[in-house]
Amino acid sequence: MRTVTRRPLRIALGIATGLLLGAGTLLAAAPASAAVPSAQSAPAGEGWIRLAHLSPDTKGIDVRISALKGGTTLYELDNVKYGAVSPYTPMPDGTYTVSMVPTGSPASTKPMLSSAVTIADGHASTVAAYGPNKKIAVSVYDDDLTAPSNGGARIRLIQASTLAQTVSVRTSTGVAVASKAKRGTATGYAEVGAGPWTLDLSAKSAGSAKKTLTDSAQVALAQGSVTTLFVLDTADGGLTIEPVLDSASVGQDPVGGVQTGGGYLATHPQTTLGGTPG
Repeated sequence: MRTVTRRPLRIALGIATGLLLGAGTLLAAAPASAAVPSAQSAPAGEGWIRLAHLSPDTKGIDVRISALKGGTTLYELDNVKYGAVSPYTPMPDGTYTVSMVPTGSPASTKPMLSSAVTIADGHASTVAAYGPNKKIAVSVYDDDLTAPSNGGARIRLIQASTLAQTVSVRTSTGVAVASKAKRGTATGYAEVGAGPWTLDLSAKSAGSAKKTLTDSAQVALAQGSVTTLFVLDTADGGLTIEPVLDSASVGQDPVGGVQTGGGYLATHPQTTLGGTPG
């Protein structure tokens, strides 16, 4: 692995108030403010990584990306709150250690979570902490930023709710986006037409109650975009679908990050969805 000489980048990600979005709210997948070189312009031997805090009862965390050998800290994310997804950070290809500690912990604090992640040339990854605090876990998801065909859009879903064991999402036209997606997993990417889509979510609650949880949201998908839909818990015990734009269009940057600026927001074979937005 080549030596990284750039100075650590420190980013504070805060949670914004009023970001629990109800049914009928239009969630436009607008680009985040921070972007990195696109696959077409990036130097050879470079990939991207972003981080997500998806554990609802875990307070702020500090995240460190370190060299696998030597432990040198290369990037830092401070005071990351629940639901925050960082922008993509460019990194030379190689294997790194991603560690997480409670916000403000001394440098000597043993990480609450630690995982090795391999950055591949021209590829992107999302590293996410998810689940309840007492059983918090970390997953590394491969992000496929391949542009959709024929001017459409591509979407996938990451099931991060602790209130639901499995989640299903369908469009209002009856096309399945996710079917019984388990906690901590990501679906394959589905290709849909660009434009506004109404998404209906249904889930069976975890535990013995076995209640049915539902949510509905409208998502505007731009032509040529790639979007991840995160299923998260709300403060009132419900579920919400939060879209995060991964890539704006062919030849443009992978962007990542919650488009509102903070707060809320296992892979299966790729599927293709037909039909028109609705």
